[in-house]
Amino acid sequence: MFISLNRHCFARALIFTGFFISLPAGSATSPESIEGTTKVNAEEFIELVGETPELIIIDSRIPGDRKQGLIEGSLSLPDVETNCKSLAKVVATTGSPTLYYCNGIKCGRSANAIQIAKDCGYKNIYWFRGGFEEWLAKGYPYIQE
Repeated sequence: MFISLNRHCFARALIFTGFFISLPAGSATSPESIEGTTKVNAEEFIELVGETPELIIIDSRIPGDRKQGLIEGSLSLPDVETNCKSLAKVVATTGSPTLYYCNGIKCGRSANAIQIAKDCGYKNIYWFRGGFEEWLAKGYPYIQE
């Protein structure tokens, strides 16, 4: 599925879709929260994109995982390649708003990347813990590479 929208239109379109399906309960391997971050769900993610044009969306999954699809506008920076130098290449300042996601609550890649970013002095970090799994479950559009 390929939908090309600018970020503002993308956010507005998704806010009004009405897809509000909850995920089934299950055990999570990622933490419930990460100190110093703001956890968001898919709808809050969409609102954040609409309200924060400078938001940098980082997909912490490995390239093989991105083959199933990705959220439009996200940058690929796998957690295994995340370090202070690689972050500096994609995030303008340590105060720039960034949002991290990976496959979902059973994926620890975004949590790992966030910890690295925090250790490098980054702040203003958002975490989409539900990740691509939640995105798909709610029927939101995605793109294929």
